[in-house]
Amino acid sequence: MPPDRRISAPAFRDRLLELIAGRGLTQAAFARSAGLDRSTLTQLLSDHAPRLPRAETLVAIALACGVSTDWLLGLNGPDQSAPPSVGEVMQIEADGGLPIDDRMFQWMTEAAGAKIRTVPVGFPDLLKTGEVLHHEYRNAAGDAAPRWDSVASRLEYLQRPETEIEACASVQAIEEFAAGRGIWAGLSAADREAQIARIRILGTDLYPSFRLFLFDRRQLYSVPFTVFGTARAAVFIGGIYFVFTWTEHIRALIRRFDDLVRGAIVQPPDIADFFATLRVAPD
Repeated sequence: MPPDRRISAPAFRDRLLELIAGRGLTQAAFARSAGLDRSTLTQLLSDHAPRLPRAETLVAIALACGVSTDWLLGLNGPDQSAPPSVGEVMQIEADGGLPIDDRMFQWMTEAAGAKIRTVPVGFPDLLKTGEVLHHEYRNAAGDAAPRWDSVASRLEYLQRPETEIEACASVQAIEEFAAGRGIWAGLSAADREAQIARIRILGTDLYPSFRLFLFDRRQLYSVPFTVFGTARAAVFIGGIYFVFTWTEHIRALIRRFDDLVRGAIVQPPDIADFFATLRVAPD
């Protein structure tokens, strides 16, 4: 992904100086608070040859100061060191939820090189066969209808070397799929068998760049949401996304995702074995 031409080292330097001044800290104290070497901070603040920080340095500063990485890089205007307005904290994106939703895919590509964490409605759309996607979204119509000819290209996203995705789904959702219950009622046993075989293969072939965790819905619960690196998070409530760009809210969703990972009863290395033991109910 080519670098964003809007990003400039002087803009980052100005935002960094603003943060330091706003907190009334010396440079040495600020470096300690952000976990940086004093020499690293000095180089970033140099007015002779300003430079952009490494990704991990940028994230460390953003997390320590409660600002977004976009704000630090000069990509948006509001001062996130001040109390945010509702509009700055959250935006509402309507008419979402299709498997090839352009906004979701755009957010994924914008987060290239950063970890994407996702809790899908059932299991990740990026793993689904065309038959399963057709079944789940067959009632979409008009402008909301999926462009099925682009499904394959979206699924290829998983093959990119810079991709790192963690997904958490419930064991019960997978069992309901194998049984052909709920939203999967009417999907043929052959299509369900093919889907399970696909997940079993991809779970092995894409590991460790793609990692699938399964949790027990009787012990843990989560609404569907996705965190795109440290820049954006989207909570899905059925046709509507609540989109967060404020650092503290993104961090809260990351912590919730980490809770699901810690509570998972099937770990990524065991996914293939788990799906190999599933029994698909006959038609």
